[in-house]
Amino acid sequence: MVSKTQIENIVKEYGANGKDTGRAEVQIAILTQDIQNLTEHLNLHKKDITSRRSLLKKVAQRRHLLNFLLKKDVERYKAVIEKLKIRK
Repeated sequence: MVSKTQIENIVKEYGANGKDTGRAEVQIAILTQDIQNLTEHLNLHKKDITSRRSLLKKVAQRRHLLNFLLKKDVERYKAVIEKLKIRK
């Protein structure tokens, strides 16, 4: 799970202001951080099925947000993909 300080830093970096948590870029960045944390957890605990399911749900949610951003604004989509180093 992403800590509160990590979320605050992500919002400052990707949001329009310090409280802009609804922006697609912010949500994608938070999900990406959460996915990285869960991946590290699953490398240590391979049989944790609940966390694996949670990881798959978060990946699907991020993919949905990326598709939304791609339809809405291609330039913002490309910027987020490049900045977060997400492969397509």
